[in-house]
Amino acid sequence: MNKKKNRVKLDISDKIIRVFGYIFVTIYALACVFPFLLILGTSFSTEAIVRIEGVQLFPAEFTTFAYEMILKGGTIWGSYAVTIIMTASGTALGLSIIAMTGYALQRKDFPYRNIISFYIYFTSLFSAGLVPYYLLMTQTYKLKDSYLAVFLPLLMTPWLIILMKNFVKAIPHEMTESGKIDGAGDFKIFISIILPMLKPALATIGLFLALGYWNEWYQSSLFLSSRVTYKPLQYNLYEVINKIQSLKNSIAAQYITLDDMPTETLKMATAMMSTGPIIFLYPFIQKYFIGGITIGAVKG
Repeated sequence: MNKKKNRVKLDISDKIIRVFGYIFVTIYALACVFPFLLILGTSFSTEAIVRIEGVQLFPAEFTTFAYEMILKGGTIWGSYAVTIIMTASGTALGLSIIAMTGYALQRKDFPYRNIISFYIYFTSLFSAGLVPYYLLMTQTYKLKDSYLAVFLPLLMTPWLIILMKNFVKAIPHEMTESGKIDGAGDFKIFISIILPMLKPALATIGLFLALGYWNEWYQSSLFLSSRVTYKPLQYNLYEVINKIQSLKNSIAAQYITLDDMPTETLKMATAMMSTGPIIFLYPFIQKYFIGGITIGAVKG
């Protein structure tokens, strides 16, 4: 009888804990989604209403004027195409290079792994500076007004290589030795044995690479001038906001006010257009991403 009572008490306590847990997670999720909904509602509001009443969860006066200003000119779709192509190809190529580099640096039979690892780590701490970097890309490599100037620097970063190296630590070296015993070469071992075991790592690092390419604007501001018609998405939207702000300042300097000229709503609309598409990528790799972070935390 006592055992049954204890089981009943445990079942009730478990249910109470689960209920409170679900309530807490739901509230936390709503708190995370709420700012995004505020941005969405404000982007469809009029500028005058936002100035008077602030951000809008439900637009008091619905309008798509901010989005029309962004889409005006037609270059936004070309920027989307450039960013999508760059994100897809850069993530795929970067994952391949980083995975092979991390695996090679973790091979015990690779004699120069410690020297190369130190070199990679050293470059993450010190750099020559912006001026030498700019001269290297424009004068030496001749990449001014080239998409390669934006594409290549994001392919590999020291931090992602170190992260991949820590992931590979979770794979026993005996797996490689067993492949060699079976007569497989290094590339065959990497493709058939190592790579399938790196799915969480590939998902985690792939997400970082994709976000890096999708949110890139700094390299574009350095190396892509007005001669490039279609610039990456983030930099294109950045230029749209600057043009609207400059136009509004010039009008204000002439003592003319245009209340309908979007500034705050334009910022919200650009945030939606820049972050909205990439958000849909996360649910597909969430399982691997969480598993990858766990492995990296334990093995790092």
